[in-house]
Amino acid sequence: MTELLIEIKQASRTYRLAGGPLTVLFPLSCRVWAGDRIAVVGPSGSGKSTLLNLMAGLDRPSSGEITWPSFGGAMNPRPARIACVFQMPSLIAQLTARENVELPARLVGTPGDTAEIAGSALDLLGLGELADRLPEELSGGQNQAVEIARALVTRPRVLLADEPTSQLDQKMATKLLDAMFKVCADSNSAFVLATHDPEVASRMDRIWHLDRGVLSVNVGTGWLE
Repeated sequence: MTELLIEIKQASRTYRLAGGPLTVLFPLSCRVWAGDRIAVVGPSGSGKSTLLNLMAGLDRPSSGEITWPSFGGAMNPRPARIACVFQMPSLIAQLTARENVELPARLVGTPGDTAEIAGSALDLLGLGELADRLPEELSGGQNQAVEIARALVTRPRVLLADEPTSQLDQKMATKLLDAMFKVCADSNSAFVLATHDPEVASRMDRIWHLDRGVLSVNVGTGWLE
């Protein structure tokens, strides 16, 4: 039986602002299973990043429920089980590329030499020559690539990526997507990404559309009837 990794039941997200409440996500229900390849698409401001943050446990719904059935209920599943690639720069400025990638492995107690494991993750993406550079010494695209290596280093069961190729040229984007697909396939992990790029979305098995906070999905196991 396919393993259920994330289950969302009628979850919504409303922010309380000075001008009044702003609902970013209206009640939605969906499931993410092991091996899923899901693209979340929609215009800017449609709620894609909010949905990924809820899936990661970085934010809580205003109503409804989110659970991680295979990860021990509502326990914090990061960074060992769920890894995130953020849209905004998130590398620690004082750490080298290798040290940034190594950090999640150290936090979860990955067996072995974590510096060597981090170096292997960078090598997988063709970033070995950047290992000793600080984030300020890297281009925007290189920083984004290192963030992807950091997300992959723990071999997570769920990879959540918010516009992971937005600062990359087509050749580099293809290379890094291939690496993400490989790591996820090797561990039968789910891969959910938010993207504006139709070519990137076309590589995923299923498409979820968000429009002004309303979710619709195509045929598949993603929709919770």
